[in-house]
Amino acid sequence: MRSLMKNPLKRNPRGPGPGEMTLLGHLQELRTRLMKIAVAVFIGAIAVWVFYDPILAFLSAPYCDLRSELQQSCTFLATDPLQPFNVKLQLSGYGGIILALPIILFQLGRFVLPGLYKHEKRALAPYLVVSTILLAGGMVLAYWFLPRALSVLVNDLGGDRFEANFEATGYLSFLTKMILAFGIAFQLPVVLVFLQLVGLVQPDTLKNNRRVAIIFVVVLAAIITPTGDPFTLGVLAVPMYLFYELSILIGSRRKKKDPYAESTA
Repeated sequence: MRSLMKNPLKRNPRGPGPGEMTLLGHLQELRTRLMKIAVAVFIGAIAVWVFYDPILAFLSAPYCDLRSELQQSCTFLATDPLQPFNVKLQLSGYGGIILALPIILFQLGRFVLPGLYKHEKRALAPYLVVSTILLAGGMVLAYWFLPRALSVLVNDLGGDRFEANFEATGYLSFLTKMILAFGIAFQLPVVLVFLQLVGLVQPDTLKNNRRVAIIFVVVLAAIITPTGDPFTLGVLAVPMYLFYELSILIGSRRKKKDPYAESTA
């Protein structure tokens, strides 16, 4: 049973061969990649700090729309003197991570690159590009869906007993979780295709588990989307299941062309 993924930490009793790295070398490589990720996040956080006002205005637009429906000004509730400063720090930190996500994915990909075969290395770059695009698409969908979510949570579920006067920290935390949840959910096809690439999952296995996949997708979408209505649930569940079918199609086509695809993990 042949594994398509080399073990980069497996030690050779005769010492490292040409092109191989020792355990200490891998740890140093990991430290270098993590340092580059930290620098990218820090630079992204500084950029968000500098452009804090327009970014906050853009992110608070769904909340402002909700307040305008009630003929109220778009202001956040501050219950602590340090809260505006903490909000700026929070937004800069979250924003730095989001802006650095392409670099984070690239650095993680470069770390595992030496442990891959040539055909896997060639496939890594498209994976990173597609993963970044899907991540951005999920985030855009979450932002587009946010006004609907706020309206349902405050007006429909809350009724007349609640007034939409949020704290900035709570609003940004909710927004960030929504954006990241949608972005991560959109990584489903990338994960499934990668699992097929390394031989851990076969296309036939995915085909035979479509019913389980439908249940999983619906449950996951129900957890991510807070409103619970069918329209909102479908906004996330339908694309996720289409991505599931797309991963089966990609895996099947690759299996016909790639001789390595016949092996199983």
